[in-house]
Amino acid sequence: PPPATAGRAPGPPDGGWGWVVVFGAFISIGFAYAFPKGIAIFFKEIQDFFGTSYSEIAWVSSIMLATTYGAGPISSILVNRYGSRPVVIFGGLLCGIGMVSAAFCTSILQLYICVGFITGFGLALNLQPSVIIIGKYFLKRRPIANGLAMAGSPVMLCTLAPLNQFLFDNFGWRGSFLILGAILLNCCVAGALFRPIGTATASVKTQATEEGKDALKKEGTKDDMEISSPMNVPMETKTEEEGGKDCCEKINKYLDFSLFKHRGFLIYLIGNVLMFLGFFAPIVFLAPYAKHIGIDEYSAAFLLSILAIVDMIARPTTGIIANSKWVRPRIQYFFSFSIAFNGACHLLCPLAYGYTGLVVYSIFFGLAFGMVCAMLFETLMDLVGAARFTSAVGLVTIAECCTILLGPPIGGTLIDTFGDYKYMFIKCGAVMVLAGTFLFIMNYYNYRVLAKEEKERKAKEEDPKSVRTENEDRNNWNKETICDGPELEPLREEQEGLKKEVNGT
Repeated sequence: PPPATAGRAPGPPDGGWGWVVVFGAFISIGFAYAFPKGIAIFFKEIQDFFGTSYSEIAWVSSIMLATTYGAGPISSILVNRYGSRPVVIFGGLLCGIGMVSAAFCTSILQLYICVGFITGFGLALNLQPSVIIIGKYFLKRRPIANGLAMAGSPVMLCTLAPLNQFLFDNFGWRGSFLILGAILLNCCVAGALFRPIGTATASVKTQATEEGKDALKKEGTKDDMEISSPMNVPMETKTEEEGGKDCCEKINKYLDFSLFKHRGFLIYLIGNVLMFLGFFAPIVFLAPYAKHIGIDEYSAAFLLSILAIVDMIARPTTGIIANSKWVRPRIQYFFSFSIAFNGACHLLCPLAYGYTGLVVYSIFFGLAFGMVCAMLFETLMDLVGAARFTSAVGLVTIAECCTILLGPPIGGTLIDTFGDYKYMFIKCGAVMVLAGTFLFIMNYYNYRVLAKEEKERKAKEEDPKSVRTENEDRNNWNKETICDGPELEPLREEQEGLKKEVNGT
């Protein structure tokens, strides 16, 4: 007979091969987040080569980031259909093709297509599956696993920033893009590590199915009799209904649109859409800003490395803090504080003078940036649960892509208009402080409403009214029976007389 666990879905192992999966996610998430920022090293030179403005060159990173986030639903559908491993491998191939093609571009529009759309879509196919598969391998240690995987972004950024400057000095931006295309093929290796979690169970289930074929053959006659019975009418109706599903229902199978009725999800979505309007612009323009005020190229690139090193330490540390018993029950407040702290750093950036001031700003920016990124997906999973997380990630990313797309170009427009970077930093800081404040207030409201709903639910379960009503009805019935006893005495005597007559006869 098949084992009892043959049809049961395997639970998260919280370790074992899961740590290898975290390493693969470390690589793929690192490239997905760090590459659009690290490529900003080439912006000043590409801008001079094509004779473009700050806002025009900013569209390269902006389109790449927006495509990475906007293709989230497509990535989620592919993961639900084929699994994480083939999707990440295919995404790595697209990244390599996009960057190699960009090395032969002759206009800024071609860079938008090759770097922005093709490479951005490849990074999207790396980001979503990596985040999703961690939720399948971890439950109790999920915040720590997410923090370690998210640490791939600062590690890659710390490496790519000086590497890109070195490649540019030796090979130019075209040769650098060729080499970077080859480096991005390592995402295929990372995807190969994403072993499906239910393989062993599926094989046991298949074996049990094969062993049960003989038993099914013996019951063939019985099944033939049951086919003609009226009990099969509902099953036939159900089959016809399933066959008549329209396109929207099929899409809803992969993307759960009922999440838009989820109060916590809507609060998270609005706050994050507002936050991303100022989230990526400061890091995209940090190196160009340093070059603008007279700092040499390697020192400007080193600012990104400083930011990445602090970010590298901040992400796993934030994961450990978020997993503690004091923070995890109210992790949404911690996330709101991190966003507001990030915005405060940008508001204070114009006060930083010289290279020392920018180093201090990079340290605090790296700390705040790491705190936000470490909890970005953990807070979403805390709200919607692991079962609906895949759909939630897809819906959130496609909503966020609009503000991600507009953030850096708006910053570039402010720089072109006023000729000063400080207005860009002030805009980003104000937007993020507003987003953090909104999330804090609305999460407080959400927690209060959830506590009230839970209290009402428990009150209904423990409400003694129904028990009291039952007892009262039973007592009333007993009283009525007792009261009706004397009135029914003549009838009882008549029945006894009938019985005696029958017995006599």
